[in-house]
Amino acid sequence: MKNLLKLSPVFLLAVLLFSACGKKEKSATTGWNYNDAKWGGFEKTEYEGQVTGPNLVLVEGGTFNMGVTDQDVTFDWSAIPRRVTVSSFYMDETEVANIDYREYLYWLQRVFGESYPEVATNALPDTLVWREELAFNEPFVETYFRHPSYDNYPVVGVSWLQANDYAQWRTDRVNEMILIEKGILNPNAEQKDEDNFNTESYLATQYQGSVRKNKEDLRTGGERPVRFEDGILLPSYRLPTEAEWEYAALGLIGNMVSEKDERIADRRIYPWNGNTVRYQKRNKYQGEILANFKRGAGDYMGMAGNLNDAAHITAEVRKFMPNDFGLYNMAGNVNEWTMDMFRPLTSLTLEDVEQQDLNSFRGNKFKTKVLDENGKPVEKDSLGRLRYRYVEDDEVATRENYKVGQPYNFLDGDKTSEAFYDYGKHTLVSDKARVIKGGSWQDRAYWLSPGARRFRDEDKSYRDLGFRCAMTRTGGPSGNDDSAGTTFKTKQGKTKRRYK
Repeated sequence: MKNLLKLSPVFLLAVLLFSACGKKEKSATTGWNYNDAKWGGFEKTEYEGQVTGPNLVLVEGGTFNMGVTDQDVTFDWSAIPRRVTVSSFYMDETEVANIDYREYLYWLQRVFGESYPEVATNALPDTLVWREELAFNEPFVETYFRHPSYDNYPVVGVSWLQANDYAQWRTDRVNEMILIEKGILNPNAEQKDEDNFNTESYLATQYQGSVRKNKEDLRTGGERPVRFEDGILLPSYRLPTEAEWEYAALGLIGNMVSEKDERIADRRIYPWNGNTVRYQKRNKYQGEILANFKRGAGDYMGMAGNLNDAAHITAEVRKFMPNDFGLYNMAGNVNEWTMDMFRPLTSLTLEDVEQQDLNSFRGNKFKTKVLDENGKPVEKDSLGRLRYRYVEDDEVATRENYKVGQPYNFLDGDKTSEAFYDYGKHTLVSDKARVIKGGSWQDRAYWLSPGARRFRDEDKSYRDLGFRCAMTRTGGPSGNDDSAGTTFKTKQGKTKRRYK
């Protein structure tokens, strides 16, 4: 004790700090140390929350009335209002632009061009969507997608199937960059054919890449690649569901009475307040058009010298003011693909609605990985992706939460329902029909309402139809600090909400 008293106070403080820092966190249920090789090496990640991927905005989830908010002028009853809840998710701030899609095509050509040139060819947008018999749109056929004048305009001529492929490619490129920035992988521009970074193949240890420094393996004392449990890699980019898209477009968070009150001050017909398509507040923006749409017959942009939306076709993806979630062009510019299969009625019996009023979605085709006799994924395919197969009905016969392996037409078009969609004879609705939302540059204002819905076939493309991506939010619904975020003013004087 006397010897300890003789020691320098600075030295004693250092000893105490070292002791505190070296103390291992213990399991609350077993008392064993976490992250300690002497105790088996079970790892507990110091997880700070899901990072926000490139171009994404956090959309805090909640409940809302999904369906028409304006008069149903078409009288097709395809968007009957019903209350649902949407979990928090991320959505692209803008529509996917031509420059974004060209980057995708360049990568496909660089990686698969020699051995599988059809991969890049199949991904090409259909530029012939601009042609018409009685219009001179040929310049758009040649220029709209590739000319730098249109770099920041939304890509069109992309089918639903192509949009899904783009979203998966984007997932892999973003996750690869995360690993590079973490110092785990080196940049590798020489990837070819199946030897390319794919998120699932990497997690299944079927892709190694140019390793810079792997993570420490506490169990073996060596190194290991990143695992799913590390929380480093992001979930997949994907198309938003119809419910997610509509909820995000309305942006009703901007009409909350207060941050501590669940009341909404006003409903919305459009992604902004009011019943007109012009800016109503008394400032320098008063009277300006809020979206790119067709005002009337033959009127796509107004009069020379006073153009209303200043866009004869599409406009740049950040052209108009964002809504209260910070999302651009959720009305007008181009219609957007959603994940959902289209069915005329969005609600069934009360019992059915109660079972699907959280994250409502139609279009599930459940898949499972193809496994070998040891229960591990079989060898990846020639493009570097893991192999999947659809779940069969007999595999889920003993389950209570679902009974069908592919319930995309569950109770509306399947063999147990009375509905039968005789495509081409009595209806244009088929199992290929996908919901589109938002209205476009060639639509009237009615279609700008988030509740309005139409459909197009998943394997076809159009000049007024583009897309944006979404991503699932894991963890707390309000951001990494689990708070409601903070508000701030944009340069245009619009109040927005920032999330961590």
